[in-house]
Amino acid sequence: MKKSYKNFIYLLLCIPFTWYAWELSRDNINGAVSSTSKIASDVGIDILQQGGNAFDAIVATGFALAVTSPSNGNIGGGGFLVAHTADGKSVSLDFREKAPRLSYQQMFLNENGDYDRAIALESHKSSGVPGTVNGLLKILNDYGSGKLTLEEILAPAIHYAENGFIVNTTTAYSFNAYRDQFGKDDGTKKIFIKENEWTNGDVIVQKDLAKTLRLIAQFGNKGFYEGETADLIVEEMNKNGGLITKQDLLDYDSVYRAPVVGTYKDHTIISMGPPSSGGALVIQMLNTLENFDLKSMKRNSTEFVHLLTETQRLAYADRATHLGDPDFWNNPIEMLTSKEYAKERLTLISMNTATPSSEIAHGTWEDKESMETTHYSVMDKKGNVAGITTTLNLSYGNKKVVDGAGFLLNNEMDDFSSKPGVGNAFGLIGFDANAIQPFKRPLSSMTPTIVLNSNNEAILTVGAAGGARIITAVLQILVSILDHGLEIDEAIDTPRTHSQWLPDQIFYEKESLSKKTIQELKELNHTLEPAKYSIARSHGIQLKNGKFITGSDKRGSRDGNQASTY
Repeated sequence: MKKSYKNFIYLLLCIPFTWYAWELSRDNINGAVSSTSKIASDVGIDILQQGGNAFDAIVATGFALAVTSPSNGNIGGGGFLVAHTADGKSVSLDFREKAPRLSYQQMFLNENGDYDRAIALESHKSSGVPGTVNGLLKILNDYGSGKLTLEEILAPAIHYAENGFIVNTTTAYSFNAYRDQFGKDDGTKKIFIKENEWTNGDVIVQKDLAKTLRLIAQFGNKGFYEGETADLIVEEMNKNGGLITKQDLLDYDSVYRAPVVGTYKDHTIISMGPPSSGGALVIQMLNTLENFDLKSMKRNSTEFVHLLTETQRLAYADRATHLGDPDFWNNPIEMLTSKEYAKERLTLISMNTATPSSEIAHGTWEDKESMETTHYSVMDKKGNVAGITTTLNLSYGNKKVVDGAGFLLNNEMDDFSSKPGVGNAFGLIGFDANAIQPFKRPLSSMTPTIVLNSNNEAILTVGAAGGARIITAVLQILVSILDHGLEIDEAIDTPRTHSQWLPDQIFYEKESLSKKTIQELKELNHTLEPAKYSIARSHGIQLKNGKFITGSDKRGSRDGNQASTY
């Protein structure tokens, strides 16, 4: 009886926004959406089926993720868009969170001058000024089809917030895992804690979030950065020692940046520039790898992993010394992404032994993004392609909900360097280029990427969640597709390794390396460590032979492929 009741509720919740999906045959030639939530992916498909384009769909998907994937989807965080339009224009939008005007360099240090993890990750002081709403609305206004109103774009998200959605196994597990942390905040407790543990099939309702989304649907940016929602944000800050002011909210604006563009063999690679480091590093590493015959190297063989490690070591050392917020730091992107520079750095790679990181460079940097970033992508049949990577930083941000507004706050301020010379959870060291400063955007590893073929047609969009591991995951997926001929779902599923500059180690998923390969890498003077967590979680779409193929990472999911096509 209980199961029948849940099935009835499921049908009741899904009918308004999925009848298109049932009525039309999904033959994979019209469009595709890949995200961490099947509900959100279906929302994007419904928008495409109503005549919207990829930009309409990615905005609708983004708002739906704020409801159905609250650990990473958000309206209280920020992110990056990389897109390629049907008429051949490449676009990147920076809607990363900004440091409030009251922020200061030592704000996460205790009375002894030491980094205080609790303040940096769990306090209201850890929140940067949110950029997601401004960014999504700018995308819709500038590149949407114009066929759908803002109210129509937000209608699915409002529906699932107001009436609830079915919790799947992955979400139930996540809610239960964070129960103790949710219990520390009254606003969070009201939404994410119930008397018994969450189970697959439960329904979660978010009335306050629905109200906030309605205000955005009605008033656009003013529905979030001004008026009632802004008042609630500032009240939440004032009551709890946060730093965001009304003026911070009024002043926030997302920024179009020049995408970083490179070539790999006969393909064009388009990715995000600073304050993301990911695009520049991916292109730099591809430029290096282009000098080797990767097709002849077996994926995850000793030779392949050694070369990958040495290439990544060089790129991450450069990231350490050269990259920061472009509004505050001079980034030598042209140098880092040039073929000539890659050839110069080749002299530092030996195929016979590992080069100690201490002999490469002496820069320092910091990256504290967690696995709880999320990437989502849309491709439509007209040739529009859009990919967004977005985050609250850690899972559920700082676990604080804006009371009365129903959304979680980010703890993105911890992405800055709190104290030069102090290592973080990844063993990485802080650097002045990424020091806390009012109005600044923290350096990021988010790497939304698009690949064009020799005819300048978009054939692939991919990105990942996973902090420092994002960049190396995207690199390995690109190599698997472009060199080894895998399709995107196979490329994403292939076990991965990760290495950077410091710590001087190779981290590996247990399925990735054989005992023989591990021993041979040790003989080349590498230090290896089994990865404690999955090496990033990736989502993407590939267009091959006129059909869309979706890739939805199994890592971190207990519910199968969350992507949709039609």
